[in-house]
Amino acid sequence: MEKNQLGTSDLFVSKLGLGCMSLGTDENKAKDIIKSAIDEGINYLDTADLYDFGMNEEIVGKSVKSIRDQVIIATKVGNRWNNNQTSWIWDPSKAYVKEAVKSSLKRLQTDYIDLYQLHGGTLEDPIDETIEAFEELISEGLIRYYGISSIRPNVIRNYVEKSNIVSVMLQYSLLDRRSEESILSLLRENQISVVTRGPLAKGILSENALNKIPKEGYLDYSYDEILELINNIKGKLIKNDRTMTEVSLQFNLANQTVASVIAGVSTIHQMKENVKAIQGNPLTKEEYNLLKEWSKQNLYTSHR
Repeated sequence: MEKNQLGTSDLFVSKLGLGCMSLGTDENKAKDIIKSAIDEGINYLDTADLYDFGMNEEIVGKSVKSIRDQVIIATKVGNRWNNNQTSWIWDPSKAYVKEAVKSSLKRLQTDYIDLYQLHGGTLEDPIDETIEAFEELISEGLIRYYGISSIRPNVIRNYVEKSNIVSVMLQYSLLDRRSEESILSLLRENQISVVTRGPLAKGILSENALNKIPKEGYLDYSYDEILELINNIKGKLIKNDRTMTEVSLQFNLANQTVASVIAGVSTIHQMKENVKAIQGNPLTKEEYNLLKEWSKQNLYTSHR
């Protein structure tokens, strides 16, 4: 599978990454999916300490321990479970980041994390302190690079200005083009890569589209507006073996700032369908422009 450089780092990530959050807690099933994904050429595994109380990291670690140098592990930090694991609090403090990384390393059964990401961010965070923590972890050899996973434009701008992040994980799809407002161009100008999540918008943009559209709509789309978009795509862009999933994933990749598209799966079949879609034909300029014409240029109204 084709690989793209992540920012200015020496990490080259498969253009389709495996979102591990939805793998579940059946260890054998999850391991089979991860192994199959790697066999298909996926080398980028996205997890977080938050998922399944750390069990997700444990499964990823066990699955790739024997081939650690062949994969890129990305995990996240910042959401801190309370003692009885009924809720979590946001904690981007230097002390917590440096404490949490040790637990992630232990669960992942590795000496280093390729990409360590802040799992959110607010304007009230002690950003200088958080950045200092990541920089020290690099100096200590515990992480190779760091990034953030955020949908807040002003938080992203702060990190672009003050830190050495190599990537930003953004929610991005045909139904959620909010990051086009200014963030994608800013990241491109600063040679910071985008890793996208939610490319299928909770399945609305997949083969099961008509069964997945919420009656209340999605973001600022009504049910009827989503239906119109899907009908346009199916009637005018889907030909031969092309699928809705292919069009949706290729829309993400059509933006040059996007290095990898993260798609979550719970079965090997879903993963293989995504692989087939990502290796399909790239969108032509005309197709890309049509998709942008049919969909909305959403704007952030909150989470600034």
